[in-house]
Amino acid sequence: MLTILGFTMIATFLVLIMLKKMSPIAALVLIPALFCVFVGKGAKLGDYVIDGVTSLAPTAAMLMFAIVYFGVMIDVGLFDPIVRGILKFAKADPLRIVVGTAILAAIVSLDGDGSTTFMITVSAMYPLYKRLKMSLVVMTGVAAMANGVMNTLPWGGPTARAATALKLDASDIFVPMIPALAVGLAFVIALSYVLGRRERKRLGVLTLDAVLVEEREQEQESETVLVGAGSGAKSAVGSGAGNPAPLTGGSGAEGATDSGSTDDDDDRMLKVLDPNRTTLRPRLYWFNALLTVTLLTAMIMEWLPIPVLFLLGAALALTVNFPHMPDQKARLGAHAENVLNVSGMVFAAAVFTGVLTGTGMVDHMARWLVDNIPDGMGPHMAFVTGLLSIPLTYFMSNDGFYFGVLPVLAEAGAAHGVSPLEIARASLIAQPLHMSSPLVPAVYVLVGMAKVEFGDHTKFVVKWAVLTSLAILGAGILFGII
Repeated sequence: MLTILGFTMIATFLVLIMLKKMSPIAALVLIPALFCVFVGKGAKLGDYVIDGVTSLAPTAAMLMFAIVYFGVMIDVGLFDPIVRGILKFAKADPLRIVVGTAILAAIVSLDGDGSTTFMITVSAMYPLYKRLKMSLVVMTGVAAMANGVMNTLPWGGPTARAATALKLDASDIFVPMIPALAVGLAFVIALSYVLGRRERKRLGVLTLDAVLVEEREQEQESETVLVGAGSGAKSAVGSGAGNPAPLTGGSGAEGATDSGSTDDDDDRMLKVLDPNRTTLRPRLYWFNALLTVTLLTAMIMEWLPIPVLFLLGAALALTVNFPHMPDQKARLGAHAENVLNVSGMVFAAAVFTGVLTGTGMVDHMARWLVDNIPDGMGPHMAFVTGLLSIPLTYFMSNDGFYFGVLPVLAEAGAAHGVSPLEIARASLIAQPLHMSSPLVPAVYVLVGMAKVEFGDHTKFVVKWAVLTSLAILGAGILFGII
């Protein structure tokens, strides 16, 4: 009974958010509460929720202060050179932009933390996608899949959990998996190429100059409507139709008649983030860069818990860059919406996970799946583990899967002579899909900063992420790793 209710609860949640019948926060709270009553454990709902909130509180704290920290770094201009570099590579070509998104997300994922990866990637790419009217779900989908492949790094989480659960060495699991993971990353880049071609076909090959001119003309038309035909015409003549001033800070006819003809013009046109914003701190650029590198190094080396690191980093960044209290309050207020959305989503997800775990639904679902494996598949338990990891790591937390289900699968494999190392490696293949699970807090950072509905992201990414996972599994079998 618990097995049926568990699968029904998850299916109900996914259907409602994909059809946009409920917001993710409401669905994460109300649906599990309702099913908890169906199970007959409504009296324990409070305990389940508190347990879930307690387990996710450090994650929520980390996300809150990480958003503030990286928000401040964006404000002061730390990522402006990254944006310019990507734009120079992309040349306003949708195909290059999507491929650049995948490469950027993969590189930034080396820090092992999905939340920071998504914050940096979206911060760099979002303005460009918006300016060129590209699909934002393409950006979130590609970033999530690239990060999912890189999430298998030993310091990323899943590999360490698998090693701990099966009492293995993490390097013995990860190092042989590198060729298969490389195939997975290549598949994501190839997929981004295909998706980029779609965007190019839809939008054409653009130039940023042309986009800015079009935006300026639209602004002038709006001014004409609001102010009147006479003043609107005067404004149009005075400003010049080709002036990209709203974005670049460049002026006049020179930019219109000779844009892109010199390095200075190119550089000016590439400044998608306003180069004249009052929050820029160019004199503190190297301090902010050193602070960020130190923070990421401390995360990887585990000098302090991640929430503590971001709390200290946010406080230091605010104090040094904005020493005056009104300025600090203004920066906190500017990022309050993102903080509230993400932290609220995490605590709502705590209700879902708390009920799913507390009522025993997760255990019953996992046991049902394992018990229904045909006896003839025993010698192929590594392959079976890889297939099962795709739905299980989507519907369960990594902790639940690696510490609850993986040991059972490894035991079943051992009875048929399958090495625990093969089982452990196979368990990693579904991370490209796992990173878009509604139980992963980082995905709410991704969709929140990109201003994408979670349901839209889910509908877009699931099929591609499953294909990526299968590509890794296939490569692992082909190379004899799994």
